Amino acid sequence: MIAKTLENELNLKNWQVKKVINLIDAGNTIPFIARYRKDVTGSLNDTTLRKFDERLKYLRNLEDKKEKIIKRIDELGKLDDELKNKILNAKTQVELEDLYRPYKSKKQTRATKARENGLEPLAVIILRQDVKESVKKIAKNYVNENVKTPEDAIKGAQDIIAEEISDNSDFRKKIRKNTFFTGQIETKAKDKDSSSEYETYYNYSENIKRMPPHRILAINRAENEGIIKGKIVCDSDEVIKYLNRHVLKNTSDIPEKIEYNPYTTPIIKEAVEDAYKRLIAPSIEREIRNYLTEKAEEKSIEVFAKNLNQLLMESPLVGKTILGWDPAFRTGCKLAIIDDTGKVLDTALIYPTAPQNKVKESIETVRELIRKYDINVIAIGNGTASRESEEIVSQIIKDTNVEYIIINEAGASVYSASKLADEEFPDFSEGERSAVSIARRLQDPLAELVKIDPKSIGVGQYQHDMNQKQLSESLTGVVEKVVNEVGVDLNTASVSLLNYISGIGNTTAKNIITYREENGSFKNRRELLNVKKLGKKTFEQCAGFVKIDNPDYPLDNTTIHPESYDATLKLLEKLNYSVDDIGKDNLKLDNLDLDEISKELDIGSETLKDIIKELKKPGRDPRSDMPKPILRKNVLSIEDLEIGMIMQGTVRNIVDFGAFVDIGVHQDGLVHISQLVADRFVKHPLDIVSVGDIVDVKVLDVDLKRNRINLTMII
Repeated sequence: MIAKTLENELNLKNWQVKKVINLIDAGNTIPFIARYRKDVTGSLNDTTLRKFDERLKYLRNLEDKKEKIIKRIDELGKLDDELKNKILNAKTQVELEDLYRPYKSKKQTRATKARENGLEPLAVIILRQDVKESVKKIAKNYVNENVKTPEDAIKGAQDIIAEEISDNSDFRKKIRKNTFFTGQIETKAKDKDSSSEYETYYNYSENIKRMPPHRILAINRAENEGIIKGKIVCDSDEVIKYLNRHVLKNTSDIPEKIEYNPYTTPIIKEAVEDAYKRLIAPSIEREIRNYLTEKAEEKSIEVFAKNLNQLLMESPLVGKTILGWDPAFRTGCKLAIIDDTGKVLDTALIYPTAPQNKVKESIETVRELIRKYDINVIAIGNGTASRESEEIVSQIIKDTNVEYIIINEAGASVYSASKLADEEFPDFSEGERSAVSIARRLQDPLAELVKIDPKSIGVGQYQHDMNQKQLSESLTGVVEKVVNEVGVDLNTASVSLLNYISGIGNTTAKNIITYREENGSFKNRRELLNVKKLGKKTFEQCAGFVKIDNPDYPLDNTTIHPESYDATLKLLEKLNYSVDDIGKDNLKLDNLDLDEISKELDIGSETLKDIIKELKKPGRDPRSDMPKPILRKNVLSIEDLEIGMIMQGTVRNIVDFGAFVDIGVHQDGLVHISQLVADRFVKHPLDIVSVGDIVDVKVLDVDLKRNRINLTMII
């Protein structure tokens, strides 16, 4: 059943599902399966495989829960074939919970108290709806020391009836669906005269099924901050009519005539209304709000993940000496110079901003550093005092070949205060560590950003309001995907980078570093087997993702897996080449009969294609195709902007309603989703742009008071 569900949900063939389940159960990682088992899976990509893995875990948990529920109900002696089949066919946790609800151990409720007082038989009599006398008269038989009057007995029986109606899985399913498709969410301000960023929701209503994710999360946040109160409303009269139709029995002997028992009907109608308003409606509202939040979070996490993927894949700035500038006011600006390998050459502290205002001394200090280390680029963090620092930097680099760029420093302070930073730079202050991080973010974004908790990188929306476990798992998966897609140099990779490589955890990553320190650089991949606690299975999972610059064996600087080395050598031999020809212009690998070679070498066609691709460009960094960062010479402020001005900028963040673009004025401008393209409807900004894209934009509006810039890509 699990295999069939995965087959339908992910549009896969039955054989693919079985193969992937076997690969996952055998302990293979998603990056390994995605790259090195294409012939087994039918070339399923990383994204599909991660969805597969996530759904497989969910469905297996669901099956486990079904078994436990069936066992529990059976122990109560209340399991029949119909109920068992309903449980076995449940598709979701919600559906399963609905079925189990009547049999769960409940906390003390009005209904449980009524049962304890012996009123369940009275409730059964009322629900049977065949009495021929006043229920009040019958209820006298149930008066006891805990039930003082017949009226009390009837009320207790109604509580039992209300709970039974509330526990009916068919009723809940129907009402939940009806509420979702016809209901609205309404929000009101707790203080309508107060001012806040949530004024849109002070008196607001919208159909539930049409609400976009960012609006749901905004309402949740406003509620959590105590600014508004939200509720779900629907036509309760229609719901109560529906319940009455299904609970009340027609007592007429004439088929065409509808007649209800006059003694029990008023009592049951009261119980029905109570069941809905007191028990069902609040519960359904919580479920729908939770559902909306979960879906909104999933969408936001998806957007965050895609943004993070693009950010990590930004092109490194190679071959440059960079000065990292961590701006500040009172404590001064911290500087760090790194060479083209990321090694820290020097640090400095200057006070060009208020309150010290030592501008002249600061300019002289930085110009001396530029001369001494032949600095090419200054990377300025975008935090406090960034604008003031940029103006000073523009003076410093005037009449020089040095350029500058503003770097998003989100998470730099988190890193600089971390244990990892303390181990990396034990003698540096947190400000100096921050400056190094800013410089390295420009030089190699991936290598530096993997040191920071992905949630702190700042390319999402409402990330602090959502399920942190789910967010963390998703973002960690993105980092893992990118690190393995890019690969790492085994002799220069940090623990942080190695930690994300397929099959390598934190302990093994540290053991690799220890081995490297004790034995010198790795000469070949097979040396990994000498690393403590790195066995054959781990080697299989990681070997293709780690490369060695100038290795003993040329194939060790490619993404070709060691398990395919023999096939690669046979291919080269067949074409009259050797491993020494790898990467050379004389290596001609086009127009080959892949089907014939695949059979001859006894290797999958997809694996063969990847081998040929790597032989053409060994060790190629996939980030090299990404847009290069925009370096600047002159300062531009928001006051310099004019409506109609056309500029070039970098996409810094993408949210559901648009994209934020850095045009070099410290305040990113918003390109609303409606301004991305002119000729078609855009479902989501990610369909048009990605983080890191270099785009042409036109200024639509500048709001100096609120420091907002509206841009358009329709030029």
